[in-house]
Amino acid sequence: MRNVFEAILECGHDEDFTPVDSPDFLPTDAPAGSKAKLDVLAERVRRGFPLWHPEDRYDYSGLTGAVRPRE
Repeated sequence: MRNVFEAILECGHDEDFTPVDSPDFLPTDAPAGSKAKLDVLAERVRRGFPLWHPEDRYDYSGLTGAVRPRE
């Protein structure tokens, strides 16, 4: 099985899924909830990696964003 979806198709659930152990499984600095983070999570699923890397960004420190006035 290469990813969680194949495990579900084969076994009927995801309890037997074992994530791929690979040097390509890298942390991301993308903030939680951002499109960039969602893209990383989707790619991890496609590649059979765990969703969460222990070194992923866990806070919003050092980030700035545009403030849009309410209309």
